[in-house]
Amino acid sequence: MDELELGQATITYDDHDGETVTKTVDNEEIVYARDHWMVKTGTDEDGNDLMHQIPRERVHHVARSAEEFEDQIDTVRHRVESIASDLRERIPVDIGDGGRGSRGDAHGEGPPSDSTTVQIDPEPDEPEHEAGSESEQ
Repeated sequence: MDELELGQATITYDDHDGETVTKTVDNEEIVYARDHWMVKTGTDEDGNDLMHQIPRERVHHVARSAEEFEDQIDTVRHRVESIASDLRERIPVDIGDGGRGSRGDAHGEGPPSDSTTVQIDPEPDEPEHEAGSESEQ
C-alpha cells in the first residue's frame, strides 16, 4: 500500500460482487456508525452528502493518516456531543444526564413536572369516625 497523504484514509472492502475494492478519501469523508463504514461519494443537487454504506463484515481494513490522534478523537467527541445535544432538543425526554441538562436545571428552569397534586376532601355524607365501632369494642 502506498503512503497516505496527511489527512487521508484508505478503506479496503469487498463489494456486492465479492471483488476487493480499495478507495482513498479525505478523513472527513469516512466514518464508522451503526455497524457500517460510510464513505462520502459526492453531493446531490441540494448540496446534501451522498454516502455509500459498507457493512463492517465486508471491510478488510481502514488506514488513516492524521497529524495527531488526539485531533481525531476531539473531532469524534465533538460530533457525538453535537448529535446528543440535537437529540435532547428534538426529543423532550429525561434521559438522566446527571443534572447536566441543557435547559438550565440549576436555575430552576428545568422542564415542567408531569405530576399534579390534587386535594381530596371527604364527601359530605360520609361520617368521619363513629364512636363505638367494632375495632374499639
